[in-house]
Amino acid sequence: MSGPQQGRPGPKPKREQSGKRDQPQTIDGTASRQVALDALVAIEADGSYANLALGPILAASKLDERDRRLVTELVYGTIRRRRSLDYLVDRFLVSDPPAVAREALRLGAYQLRFTDVPDHAAVSATVEVTPKRFRGMVNAILRKVATSPVTWPDDATRLSYPDWIVQTMTADLGGADTFEALETMNRAPEVSVRDDGYIQDRSSQRVAEALGAGPGQLLIDVCAAPGGKATALAESGARVIAADLRPNRVRLIAGNARRTASAHPAEAAVWPLIADAAHPPLRTGLADGVLVDAPCSGFGVLRRRPDARWRITAGDVGRLAVLQRELLEAALPLVRPGGVLVYSVCTLTVAETTAVADSFGSEHPQLIADPVREYPWTEWGSGSLLLPQADDSDGMAMFRWRVPAL
Repeated sequence: MSGPQQGRPGPKPKREQSGKRDQPQTIDGTASRQVALDALVAIEADGSYANLALGPILAASKLDERDRRLVTELVYGTIRRRRSLDYLVDRFLVSDPPAVAREALRLGAYQLRFTDVPDHAAVSATVEVTPKRFRGMVNAILRKVATSPVTWPDDATRLSYPDWIVQTMTADLGGADTFEALETMNRAPEVSVRDDGYIQDRSSQRVAEALGAGPGQLLIDVCAAPGGKATALAESGARVIAADLRPNRVRLIAGNARRTASAHPAEAAVWPLIADAAHPPLRTGLADGVLVDAPCSGFGVLRRRPDARWRITAGDVGRLAVLQRELLEAALPLVRPGGVLVYSVCTLTVAETTAVADSFGSEHPQLIADPVREYPWTEWGSGSLLLPQADDSDGMAMFRWRVPAL
């Protein structure tokens, strides 16, 4: 593969100079480093998801809110940059270190290369939280990382993504958009809070807006958990059937609906429902609008889910595209004549976006494509694409169809 900076030596021996630097910019002792290292070791050993595992770890710690934010950035950043970090330290290793030493090296190298933490502080704090028998090795390797220039072997290593993700995105989006998107998704996401207090990325809010919800309408969100888009739809005064297959995820919908209800119009409602989106137990022509926010490979949310880039595979894309097509077919009969069907996925692959929409549209020529073209959306086949760099948000693809009135 090739890209705009393949194999280029860094301009200085330590910090990566691509865009806005990762946080943190200060060091706050070793307590936060200890929690971060323990979390990294546990996540790697258990194969758990960072966004699920880190919450309980932080809750059990005695850190204040500032240090908790620091731990979150250290853990998420280290996981995001894992491939780059391993390359930085492996140049000086003669054998693969034990798991805890490997995570300590990654944690230290992340601070050295990708944050503004002073070198001496990054090294000393990391060494201090490393088990004693590995401290000498970790200290020596991190000092070499701090002072040695680096020439990245390829863009995937420099940007810390699997080869197949870089190759797929380059083929689907082109080189310039791909590399800007990958750079953007290496930065921690901003926090976006709705008027009702719900934390939700702007891209998801834009998808909810695309249904044009209003008071008195009945809408269905067939893949609704954890309920962000369903509760956003209720802000307009609409009644929303919020369905999901798994009971524990429907409980999340119910909890979020309760927490946001007081900020919604009196006529609004969110009705959680345990249901299979492929076989919805609902009447034909029931809804003014149906949202299919389908399961996907998640190429657009790799900044928010730091370990997703290391978990998804090329085979997942094709498998999910088949499921997405099935869900659209099941959702269409639920839309009344004159209503709207919206398909959204937080991914950027052609296979899960335009290929699915084109196939679905060809089978249903009566549908009227009605894409959103306003910035930051751009034209994407018969629909719309939101690149992460366009609004510093999650990446998203969306397709909207009008069902002809009788």
